[in-house]
Amino acid sequence: MSNTNDTNRPTHNIFQVLGDGKDAIWLRVGAAWMHSDNRGAQLVFNSFPLTGRIVMREVGEKQAENGGQ
Repeated sequence: MSNTNDTNRPTHNIFQVLGDGKDAIWLRVGAAWMHSDNRGAQLVFNSFPLTGRIVMREVGEKQAENGGQ
């Protein structure tokens, strides 16, 4: 894929978030790879939430060591 990053690891994780504040439940439902021009992303969902909201967060250093998990 020419529009993914060099490591082929996701640059972002995608979460379904249910609830608000400290009681919110975050469920990882997919991953994203930023395009080389940083103007878009390829999104891959393992499941597609019908409720709650979808949040995309950059993979942190600790997550990157675990393969984006």
